[in-house]
Amino acid sequence: MDQVPDGPKGPQDASHGLPVCYRHPDRETGIRCTRCERPVCPECMVSASVGFQCPECVRGGSGSGRAPSASRPRTLAGGAITADPRLVTKILIGINAAVFLATLAAGNVFTHTLWLIGLAYDQVEHGVVGVGDGQWYRLFTAMFLHQQFLHIGMNMLGLWWLGGPLEAALGRVRYLALYLISGLAGSALTYLVASPATPSLGASGAIFGVFGATAVLMRRMRYDMRPVVALLAINLVFTFTVPGIAWEAHVGGLVAGVIIAYALVHAPRERRALVQWGACAAVLLITMALVLVRTAQLT
Repeated sequence: MDQVPDGPKGPQDASHGLPVCYRHPDRETGIRCTRCERPVCPECMVSASVGFQCPECVRGGSGSGRAPSASRPRTLAGGAITADPRLVTKILIGINAAVFLATLAAGNVFTHTLWLIGLAYDQVEHGVVGVGDGQWYRLFTAMFLHQQFLHIGMNMLGLWWLGGPLEAALGRVRYLALYLISGLAGSALTYLVASPATPSLGASGAIFGVFGATAVLMRRMRYDMRPVVALLAINLVFTFTVPGIAWEAHVGGLVAGVIIAYALVHAPRERRALVQWGACAAVLLITMALVLVRTAQLT
């Protein structure tokens, strides 16, 4: 932290001689951005590897020319540090909530014809349609569908608790890739193993991917693993003992999340992008292969 009582940059408070935050003129501060030296208050400052930075420098020095992208602070996984480290998590929760409300308004016709995995009954045509009939989009759209308040409540609570810190550690793009691929892996394993007449839905596969990634991250940072291991064990007990839970989605998402997270946080710096995105692509290809195998069995 660079604490300077006075300086040539930034507005000054005449009574005390302290600069005021460049975004909040009514707040005195002794903290300056380590890059541009603008005064920043605690609400505006963003933690960096050394000291703090202002939001403009974190975003790349918009209009200032003082923050080249090559020297931007990075997360543990190499992602860009942002002013709102939970933005993607908030958007995902918002999408799930919006789809849930749409489901309540439209009823089962909307659910069965657009979202469910497997060979779900089409209420309009009275036929049998699903992923096996070429509707691969169901593998993706089912990740955002819930039919009960308890179901969506538990999933979104888990996403908020685990997703926010994970997003901050990985960066937005890597976090979103892990979330979506884990969800697809859970959908694919459900399609592969479960009965083709059994529909499945929910964000649980993606949530378990976030769960597994959190465990990998905590081990990488040498944190106490006992809380997350205990919580994961409890969730797995519920997964295999409570009727009506698609354990395949939980296991598929968990395995995918662990694999991707390991590549994200352990990739060597000189080959970081190759290892990280190569792992994501490999898991995605395996996921698609499982879908092709199952479709061949059903046709």
